[in-house]
Amino acid sequence: MTETTGASSVEEGDLTVLPLPTSTTESQASAESTIDRASAQVEELLKLAEEAIGEFDDNDFPVVGIDAPVGFLLSVVIPVYNEKDSVRTIVGKVLALPVPVEIIVVDDGSTDGTQEILRELSAISNVHVLLKRQNEGKGAALRSGFSMAQGDVVIVQDADLEYDPRDIPSLVQPIIDGYADVVYGSRFLERQYRGSSFAHRLGNRLLTLASNLTNGLHLTDMETCYKVIRRDALDQIPLCQNRFGIEPELTAKIARRDLRVIELPIHYNARDWNDGKKIGIKDAFAALYCILRYAISD
Repeated sequence: MTETTGASSVEEGDLTVLPLPTSTTESQASAESTIDRASAQVEELLKLAEEAIGEFDDNDFPVVGIDAPVGFLLSVVIPVYNEKDSVRTIVGKVLALPVPVEIIVVDDGSTDGTQEILRELSAISNVHVLLKRQNEGKGAALRSGFSMAQGDVVIVQDADLEYDPRDIPSLVQPIIDGYADVVYGSRFLERQYRGSSFAHRLGNRLLTLASNLTNGLHLTDMETCYKVIRRDALDQIPLCQNRFGIEPELTAKIARRDLRVIELPIHYNARDWNDGKKIGIKDAFAALYCILRYAISD
């Protein structure tokens, strides 16, 4: 590991962490620079929250809080690849939630200017940014993010605005209340999706059916982004898939460990390939392979 002198970052192999998650930089900074940095963080936080509230007003369901014990922390892991037009908004939406959060954004080798935006956002105290030099896939990004998580509960949030963070509190609450170890947010329980093509819905249904047949679960949406899990349980699950195969891999390994899994409905606003959707037919076949592979063993 190489620490850059006088900079709030750590470089390890092909990964850069911003800011350095220790107090070393703070202890070396002068009082004046610390105050300036804190002021910039607050200003950026307010700006993002205002933008997010404006986005909320365009829709029809309210933001709700959670009933959590003192000291509770939610880790929100956001994998990102070439999302310069949406990453600032999604971070702002998560920050605006009435939930104690740490945000871990993992950039998977973006080339469109996303990394420059993330360097700015890393000035916010509860936003941690990991920059990868090469594109490795969503699974690799999530594994890096999971390894950084310090919260009691971990949730995955995509950066493309298909999933609305206002659903997060309702997904987290059953774990806090002790009713579940894992919560999946389903796009299909109450048909709260917009713009999703028939082919995409059919593919998801077939993959979910195949997954259920091999692991004994009764899910309606195995491929959902919104997977919420206790961090102590997640820490006991070894993951190895680098691309979208991490969805069936994680699901199979959750089922094998007899964790309590429930589904709750969420809102979903689909985008198509013209808007930058990245999953394709090859990923569907890869997911099917992973379903069969992890039905046999870890």
